[in-house]
Amino acid sequence: MKMLILKLFIYLLCIFAGLLVVLYFYQSRLVFHPSRDFSAYPSDIGLRFEDVFLETEDSLKIHSWFVFTNEPKRNGVVLFCHGNAGNISDRIFSIDIFNKLGYDVFIFDYRGYGKSDGTPSEQGTYLDAKAAYEYLIEKKGMPEDKIVIFGRSIGGAVAVDLAARFNPAALIVESSFTSVPDMARRIYPFLPAGLICRIKYDSLSKMKAIKCPLLVVHSPDDEMIPFEMGEKLYNAFSGQKSFLKISGSHNEGYIESGDVYEDGVGSFLKQAIPSKE
Repeated sequence: MKMLILKLFIYLLCIFAGLLVVLYFYQSRLVFHPSRDFSAYPSDIGLRFEDVFLETEDSLKIHSWFVFTNEPKRNGVVLFCHGNAGNISDRIFSIDIFNKLGYDVFIFDYRGYGKSDGTPSEQGTYLDAKAAYEYLIEKKGMPEDKIVIFGRSIGGAVAVDLAARFNPAALIVESSFTSVPDMARRIYPFLPAGLICRIKYDSLSKMKAIKCPLLVVHSPDDEMIPFEMGEKLYNAFSGQKSFLKISGSHNEGYIESGDVYEDGVGSFLKQAIPSKE
């Protein structure tokens, strides 16, 4: 009987060890869900745009769109860091919201997404965002006080890292998390998340390095990323900040909230980037 219990214990231990190995070496497949297929273009809803291919520090070509607002007054540009699934073509509705607020939108695909070269990685997404930010300054001649960094979900972590390195006019973090290990502890409470997570996206520790005004957007109905994580990001920042509580699911909250979302974001941007007129 004791031998049977020992064999069972060893068997379960091997399964557990195997699970840890799989999670450690295949994290990228769990975190990133890129698509090469394009579902829509800005021109489908009457927006003028141009294709831009960026070159990163590690010599990869990254695809992006610069989407022009149709509004007569341009307030600046939103650098859009999207979530972990799909590609830039799945964000047309979000682009339209910012365009209606008088902002051009510069949205890029991370490496391995859409028409961008390479394979997704945490450090890679940071380099991709950096290349996009530097393009706005060096090629478009955009002053930093007219650049708003926006990130949704995993893009929030990319946006936080970028804002901590530069000095944009404002930062918007929507439906995002404190860190990947924190998310892993929530999803896999029986695993040593701190030890096996090679991908960190530790936004919480970077909040103190941000100097620009911050807007955190989150929904209590978010079924993927806890509302409390949005609150923790907000509380970790000591500068000028606002919190926009929306309703609806993780992927559709900004749509389901309608005017609450658009008015809230618009109000924050008016305060962060006052009109010079």
